Amino acid sequence: MSRKTFEGQVALVTGSSRGIGAATAIALAEAGAHVVLTGRDTKALEAIEEQIFQAGGSATIAPVDLVEPDGIARLATAVSQRWGKLDILVINAAVLPELTSVADIDQKAFNKSLTTNVLATQALIANFDPLLRKSENPRVIGMTSTVAAKPRAYWGAYAATKAAFEVLLDCYAQETANISKVRVAIVNPGATRTAMRARAYPGEAPESVKPPEVVAQRLVALLGEPFTTAHRENVNQS
Repeated sequence: MSRKTFEGQVALVTGSSRGIGAATAIALAEAGAHVVLTGRDTKALEAIEEQIFQAGGSATIAPVDLVEPDGIARLATAVSQRWGKLDILVINAAVLPELTSVADIDQKAFNKSLTTNVLATQALIANFDPLLRKSENPRVIGMTSTVAAKPRAYWGAYAATKAAFEVLLDCYAQETANISKVRVAIVNPGATRTAMRARAYPGEAPESVKPPEVVAQRLVALLGEPFTTAHRENVNQS
């Protein structure tokens, strides 16, 4: 892909301080996009921003906690005032609650996961939809999980949030399909070397699964393709 594929475009990646989000932000910047880096860890975001700068790319950090009631609205206002549009939205940030039986789910942890994985997704769509519609080629990618469609014992809390996440994105795709240029894709990264994966599978050898960069390269390639809205795919090991 040409370095300038996304020149003049603005991309926002949630959870871009590490893992798949960071790798995707770096790859988008390499392809010419100006990337808005969001997450809770300011120092980690600054490190990714510096890495992008060192490679000749362009980025802006926007520390935000997606569970804050007005955080997303403030972020959208800032993007609107500075750029007036949003071309690419990658919804990647997610919270994995403790793996436990449904009967033993901790309500506080479950609520945090629901807020980040579901309520924040709706808030992102609500606040950025007007900016996406101002783009010539607006695209939204939501990162999902295998357990959303294939529930697994002890994964009930996380699986429920990701299933709801998928429904929101799928409905949004259908609602905008015939009245806007917005295209939506739901992507399952599969087994990937991330901190969340390490928490879920503490005994797994990290090198046995693909690095985040593999997923990032596929996402950037997909964003450059004329995919049909409500597109779905899994990212396989390359």
